[in-house]
Amino acid sequence: MLLALEGIAGAGKSTLRDRLLADAHGAHIALGHIGQFSWLSLEATRTIIGLRAGHPAATSDQALAAAHGDLELHVRHNLTPALATGPLVADRLTLSTVCLLALLHHRPIDNYVRPLAKVEPARADLTVLVTTKPDLCQARLARRPTARRFAEDPATAVRLADLYEQAATAWTDITGLPVLRHPCTTETDLDLLAAACLERLREADRPAART
Repeated sequence: MLLALEGIAGAGKSTLRDRLLADAHGAHIALGHIGQFSWLSLEATRTIIGLRAGHPAATSDQALAAAHGDLELHVRHNLTPALATGPLVADRLTLSTVCLLALLHHRPIDNYVRPLAKVEPARADLTVLVTTKPDLCQARLARRPTARRFAEDPATAVRLADLYEQAATAWTDITGLPVLRHPCTTETDLDLLAAACLERLREADRPAART
């Protein structure tokens, strides 16, 4: 099973990831963790680093081609081998890439969801969109010692939050796969999200689910 955690910076994705890894270990589920990109193509890496810094590629098609190529490499060399040993949680995956592309190249979400969703092995069985309000996310980011990144600018974060909602809807429409939307504002929210994800992991781990 592949589980993807999506949402703007400061939403609580990493906190949820760490909680899931701990809870899965306690439940004797060998849950692994994987990142968003493969970083295996120099050309694609240059484009992706530029996008993450807020610099659009020369054209939308070039940006999409870089993201698509990197995702295929991620599947071949990282996702598929890791999934062969057990379930995975990804702290950001396809929807985060979609939103970054749409933000910087000002094109409809579907223009990016549809082609990236064609990389079927990278389709998360469950996507969790952490919908914590941008103002709370900003307060959390202000307590971090690191400098703000491009996507963490307050106005950019608000725009990204809207793009994530659009991307989640388009993802389910195109793939038929579920997206669980919920904030991670309180400890109760964290408990609820972790329990929902752990139950899906348990279902996937049952023998009947694998036949």
